[in-house]
Amino acid sequence: MSAREEWGWFAKHNARGIPGSRALAAELERIVRETGIKSPITTSRGLGARLHYLDTEAGREALRNAGVRPGTLRRWQQGKAKPSKGSREKVERAYREIRTRNMLRSGALTKRLQQEGRGTRVEIYPVNQANVPAQHQRDVPQRSIRVRDWASITHAWAAGDDAQLDQAWGDIIADIASEYVAYAYVSGIGIGA
Repeated sequence: MSAREEWGWFAKHNARGIPGSRALAAELERIVRETGIKSPITTSRGLGARLHYLDTEAGREALRNAGVRPGTLRRWQQGKAKPSKGSREKVERAYREIRTRNMLRSGALTKRLQQEGRGTRVEIYPVNQANVPAQHQRDVPQRSIRVRDWASITHAWAAGDDAQLDQAWGDIIADIASEYVAYAYVSGIGIGA
């Protein structure tokens, strides 16, 4: 039975889940977000730190692309104006874009996940079967797998290459043997990084 057919069986009986590759992408995004500036953007310190981080050619371009005009940015930097909630969201979006790009370009994210060849543990939470009638539920336990090679995964994620990320997820769960298709869709995953 293919992963798509298996999901059809789960979905038919009201199981809830998302493609494993999508859960993987969300978890990589979380790791990048949590390893950055800790102060919230709603504080002077958090906003100042983000604006300082974005004070590069690439950062200013990301701000322009997010809709922040150069004159507005200058007024914020000089303390003559404070950004609105919508403007803070634009700054945050630009910050995340540049931070992600920098972490990927420098290899910091891949290095962090590969941990000098030891790899990183990935917890896989199977589809949610709470709404599946008892007679149709399957015993699909939570799994934990150590992933050692993250380069192709982080590159696929950075490029927004969904097909490559699907392939990478397939490679991750291939070691689960006969239960492989039961983990093509999940309720979530956790990466211990």
